[in-house]
Amino acid sequence: MKKKTVMKKVLSIGLASAMVLSLAACGSEKKEDEKKQEGDSSGVTLEFQQWWGVELPEGALQKICDDFTKDTGIQIELLSNPYADTKTQIAAGAAAGTMADVVGLDGAWVYDFAKQGSISNLTELMKEDGYDDSQLSDQIKYEGNTYMIPVVNFAYPLYVNMDILEKAGVSEIPATWSEFLAALDKIKNNTDAAGFSIPLSTEAPNGIQNQFMTWLWASGGSMLKDGAPNLEGNKDLAKVVDFVKEMKDKGYIADGAEAMKEQDMVNEFENGRLAFMVDGISHLTLIKEESPDLNFDYAKMPVMDGYEGESGMDVANWGIGIAENCENKKEAMQFVEYLMSPEVNAELAQLANAFPGNANANPDYSQNDELFKKAFEIFQSGYATNEFTGLPTSEDLMRSFNEQLVLYLDGDTTSVDEMLGAAQKAWEPAFE
Repeated sequence: MKKKTVMKKVLSIGLASAMVLSLAACGSEKKEDEKKQEGDSSGVTLEFQQWWGVELPEGALQKICDDFTKDTGIQIELLSNPYADTKTQIAAGAAAGTMADVVGLDGAWVYDFAKQGSISNLTELMKEDGYDDSQLSDQIKYEGNTYMIPVVNFAYPLYVNMDILEKAGVSEIPATWSEFLAALDKIKNNTDAAGFSIPLSTEAPNGIQNQFMTWLWASGGSMLKDGAPNLEGNKDLAKVVDFVKEMKDKGYIADGAEAMKEQDMVNEFENGRLAFMVDGISHLTLIKEESPDLNFDYAKMPVMDGYEGESGMDVANWGIGIAENCENKKEAMQFVEYLMSPEVNAELAQLANAFPGNANANPDYSQNDELFKKAFEIFQSGYATNEFTGLPTSEDLMRSFNEQLVLYLDGDTTSVDEMLGAAQKAWEPAFE
């Protein structure tokens, strides 16, 4: 009898233990289910690939991401590299379906990535989340839907090395093309510096929008008509092409333009070897940090002689998008909305020396560099433009124009009309 009693006790204890474990497991599963239903995002990690972290003050972007993690539990893994490298890596990820969850975007890339289905339809994600998109200052669309949101916007003023101008005997910053050419001539004859630079590497052909077309836009010109290419027979554009060719023929443009990328140009300016460059104000902080003794100023782009209208100012932006291969789109959208919130967006704009992408953001520029304030004044004196933003295969358009321009600059194409006709022919299929 004792053995039976002992056995019953052992079985009872075993059953009780099993029931406890079973109930605990059920409770744990129930809690996990509740977490999923409540949208608990703790444990989610998002990769964020961009070039912003390199251009912001050290650690600034990481702090913003860390604050987001504290609020939400969502981890952000920053993948920060210079612009050109980031573009190459994002393009490779798009082709392979391995793009980072959240990506920094240039408006020039949007059409291509959206068409191939590598970035997500943000219009749908904003609707699902009930996000009020009226607060956004701009949205970059493809076939009527948003695929990129500009986070901050950058003006592209003329950077001027004042010490080179003084050494060359140039007393005033040029305001017209003829004054600019006269200044370049003095710089060539009285200094060892280059006058101007246009990066013409086909690997990163954004020199066409930022350092070439900016001359056209500054004098109120346009490369489009009714949304279609207007290159051939465009008298204003022909003048810009010949203006640049004159600079090239007279030796005013920095050597090696055909292989130069924008960062190479910035390096030349930082090192005091370049008198003028057109560049985004995003590089202001970096240049000041890396070349604290560089004496430079901002100026409005010189305009065609006799032009008295309003000037267009080239702008670029740090745009943001979500990869189609992202497995946590809801959390990714949460992060995008965080960056676009008025307070965070204002902070980003201040840190980046840029203008905010949220219309309700109110950055305090009182502590910003005086040069930034000057750039803002120049920006306000004209209108923002960049006709490449959102165009079909816009980077290919820049590249094909770049190729035709180089042929003309090198003398392989005999006339500006021939050059622009070839560029027009290269562009037209993208608009069909």
